[in-house]
Amino acid sequence: MVAWTAFLRLMKTADRTGLTSGLARLECMLNMQVRPAVLADMPGVLEIYNDAVLHTTATYDYESRTLEHRTQWFEERQRDRYPIFVAVEEGRIVGWSALNPFHARMGYRFTCENSVYVAADWRGRGVGKQLLGPLVEGAKARGLHAIIAVIDADNAASIRLHAAFGFEQVGHFKQTGFKFGRWLDVVYMERLITA
Repeated sequence: MVAWTAFLRLMKTADRTGLTSGLARLECMLNMQVRPAVLADMPGVLEIYNDAVLHTTATYDYESRTLEHRTQWFEERQRDRYPIFVAVEEGRIVGWSALNPFHARMGYRFTCENSVYVAADWRGRGVGKQLLGPLVEGAKARGLHAIIAVIDADNAASIRLHAAFGFEQVGHFKQTGFKFGRWLDVVYMERLITA
């Protein structure tokens, strides 16, 4: 194991041709644990979400959420059997994913919307890939038929991530969101679940 660690360190410092990002993803996968979330994870989940609220268009929320709000959100998902996963690296939550109700009307009960958020300093390391797969399996286990991803049209990384998991673009809505002083387009992607 010492030799492997030394090799990773050497490759990280020596290579400037693109292999280092692949090695970072490999190292991330070796050390990171993805597991179902528990209530004690909510402060870490909240920290990642609130950072996205304040600095990105991954969510169109304007205001940070409270721990009370995130706890209620967690309890609702638990009650309704919508899975939530966290990616943990050395005790720190570095990403999370969840399935959420798509709409409250009864006819939508077999459709859900997904969320995938990664800590700013962990983006581009493959964390999203580790978090999206369990959501698809969770949707199957819950008997859902479709997963909808609602993505800011400029978020190319999220669009690529979802496409890699079999999501197809089914809609592009122009200027439907407004944040940071500009109009934003929204892409809808869908993955049908087969048993």
